[in-house]
Amino acid sequence: MTDAFKMIAIATAMTIGGGLASPAFAADNAMQVCGAKYQAAKKANTLPAGQTWNQYLAQCRAGLAKPAAVTPPAKPAPAAAAKPAKAVTPAKPAIRPGQPTAAQAAMYAREKQCGAQWRADKAAKKVPASETWPQYWSACNKRMK
Repeated sequence: MTDAFKMIAIATAMTIGGGLASPAFAADNAMQVCGAKYQAAKKANTLPAGQTWNQYLAQCRAGLAKPAAVTPPAKPAPAAAAKPAKAVTPAKPAIRPGQPTAAQAAMYAREKQCGAQWRADKAAKKVPASETWPQYWSACNKRMK
């Protein structure tokens, strides 16, 4: 027997026999517990037809007991001459990844406007033949700021 198989067999025996130390143990080791249950169900041929490991894991995790919330010890009452509370400063709003900042959004708007002007000027032949888009964009961006 390999070590991995032994661990699965032990975990299966503990799970089936109710030998888990606590619900917190089961929640902390959901992959191990659910893996052992999955292997046991697979070996006993009791898995629903077509059920994948990911589906089984999601179902198994939902069925595991959640660990009990740990309450911190009570703090002693503050002394009469305690320091005054600090003023709470509001936190900056979180920027989600991929969401442009205000400066970036303004720059994108300028770029769109300059692009429209570039196409119109190019069609009207107002742009010198030697001027390229980056040069036009630079000048237009400076004008719009």
